[in-house]
Amino acid sequence: MRNLLLFFMALSLTGCAVKGVEDGQKGVEADFGKIQNEALGTGWHWFNPITSWIEVWNVKTQNLEETSNVPSSEGLVSNLDVSILYHVPPDKVVFVRKTIGTDYQGTVLEPYMREAIRNVASGYPVSDLYSETGRKEIAAKILQYLKGKLDARGIVVEDVLIKGVQLPMIFSASIENKLKTEQESLQKQYELQKAKMDAQIEIAKAEGVAKSNKIIADSISENYLRYKFIENLHSTSKEVVYVPTEANLPILEATRNVK
Repeated sequence: MRNLLLFFMALSLTGCAVKGVEDGQKGVEADFGKIQNEALGTGWHWFNPITSWIEVWNVKTQNLEETSNVPSSEGLVSNLDVSILYHVPPDKVVFVRKTIGTDYQGTVLEPYMREAIRNVASGYPVSDLYSETGRKEIAAKILQYLKGKLDARGIVVEDVLIKGVQLPMIFSASIENKLKTEQESLQKQYELQKAKMDAQIEIAKAEGVAKSNKIIADSISENYLRYKFIENLHSTSKEVVYVPTEANLPILEATRNVK
């Protein structure tokens, strides 16, 4: 530790400096104002701050968010919350530094992002902004637009996400009314289906009773009544008479007890 401290003290006396480059980073070095063509990799890099400088660049995936007011095809204004995922490839760091500069996000990324949102989303009706299918289609077209503008500039756009949509008040109210109407319709359909099922159950019960009554009525004949008359003469102390009528319906008449 002491030797390392002495080393840095001696290095500072010579006017040299050190810059660390971590994983997920690249270093851009310039000597006498001329940017070197090769990016610096991971590790410690020595340079003379009088004649040179080293910038550390992030080459990991980064996120940029934008909220835009977008007019729909009907002329209604909605607010879109859009997020893009992007990165600068390690082999494009020096190219981006030379052609755009360190503030490449503010110089090209943000303006192209705003332009893409306005140009793409403004051609859609509000209903597409509300639907999941419509948002996916809009996001895909924004991604395609950005790739066409930024790939040649050395910036890779990985994905576009529509995180939120704030619809116009008049459209929000119409959606709420529509959802309410749909819920009422579903409730009425349920009640109608239940009423039909209840009616079918009652019809089935009535048909069962009718069939039962028909079977009983068909089974009562003149011979059956004679049989019941004879049977009761032997099995009871009461005189029971079964008299068939013209409609083959029995009339049961009880008389005196036999003692």
